Amino acid sequence: MKKSFVAMAVIAMALLFVGCAKVPQAELDATNAAIEKAKMAEAPVYLEPAYTAIIDSLNVINAEIEANKGKLFKNFNEAKVKLATLETKANELVVSTEAKKESIKQGVNTVLAELQLLATENATLVENAPKGKEGKAAIEAIKGELTVIDAATAEVNQLVTDGKLITAQSKAKATYDKAMSINLELKTVVEKYNKKRK
Repeated sequence: MKKSFVAMAVIAMALLFVGCAKVPQAELDATNAAIEKAKMAEAPVYLEPAYTAIIDSLNVINAEIEANKGKLFKNFNEAKVKLATLETKANELVVSTEAKKESIKQGVNTVLAELQLLATENATLVENAPKGKEGKAAIEAIKGELTVIDAATAEVNQLVTDGKLITAQSKAKATYDKAMSINLELKTVVEKYNKKRK
């Protein structure tokens, strides 16, 4: 009788322990902190799908925890494992975001270097362009466009300095395309002019 009473007491204590399982608050806090770091690193801007997937996963885990709270025999072991995995993913996302930013920055800097070369070449082409009555008006218009390109290039530099890399990337491409268009136009005009002179 005494043995069965002890056994029942042990079972009752085990059930009480399982029933009183605590919400994995430490794991939740650690995961939320890691997600906040990813947010601060601008993951929602540079790696939006991956960041959204992490937020969605956290919402699912939170729903599971809430559902588990209402159960007689609570067990948060699975939630703990999921939270640990999610924390790791969030920390990895910080690293991936920084790598993405650096990649964009390098790409923009490459375009800026190409823009500098184009600016020099375009200035030389303008000097060699025909200066007749018709040519003069066209050259003045092109000079105006080149001034706009120079201003846009300076703006791209400032955007990179300010850390607005997506905007810088977009503006750098548009500026390069415009500079290249003028470059081709000038080359065509100079070639035609040189052929006529021969």
